[in-house]
Amino acid sequence: MSYLKTKEEIAKMRKAGHIAALAMKEVEKVIKPGITTLEIDKLVDSVFRKNGAESAFKRVEGYKFSICATPNDWVVHGLPDNELLKDGDIVGIDLGCCIEGFNSDMAQTFAVGEVSEKVKEFIEAGEKALKEAIEEAKVGNRIGDISNKIQTIVEGRGFSVVKEFVGHGVGKELHEEPWVPGIGKKGTGEKLQGGLVIAIEVIYNQGKSAVEMLPDGWTIVTKDGSLAGLFERTVAVTDKGPVVLTSE
Repeated sequence: MSYLKTKEEIAKMRKAGHIAALAMKEVEKVIKPGITTLEIDKLVDSVFRKNGAESAFKRVEGYKFSICATPNDWVVHGLPDNELLKDGDIVGIDLGCCIEGFNSDMAQTFAVGEVSEKVKEFIEAGEKALKEAIEEAKVGNRIGDISNKIQTIVEGRGFSVVKEFVGHGVGKELHEEPWVPGIGKKGTGEKLQGGLVIAIEVIYNQGKSAVEMLPDGWTIVTKDGSLAGLFERTVAVTDKGPVVLTSE
């Protein structure tokens, strides 16, 4: 059952979202050829600690990093490492923090140095899908309206939505009900009510949608080796419309 938040709880989540957004802004500043995702992880952890928050991801059993990092054909849950990012790469950074007992969750895919026009178009498709999906997160709409918007834009650009991983509710737990898939039909699924807080995620591949797990037990990659993209924001459904909590 979905847990609706009070105005006071949403205010706490806004704090967690603000800190996450500050961390992502710092990430954007350092994304360049020659940096490692492990260095990015340490940067994010320092921003969280400086602002009195803890990593939401480190609260997940068995996970020891503050971010998930997904370069190129990595899809989700990538472990940060010492591999140097190169000019022409792309990399997704997924992060979230916890403060006052409430979580935030967000992700962004970045171009590393100069990338081709084809890659730029791939990234822009994910950004557009996220932006328009967020606009569907309003009282009276349904989960399927969000899902359908993601699917329509991603597939309309010739890319594919990853079906195995979805958006989700956020609150005292990092992952709560309801689940918010990247594919669906308009007018279906749970009705959106004021107080619902969800992480809307666009998880998509440049090639086919099939994915597989690496031997590390965490990292998911595209099966055909094509590029993968990831965009996510924590959004509150309110009587005044959708409010992105993971913002500065």
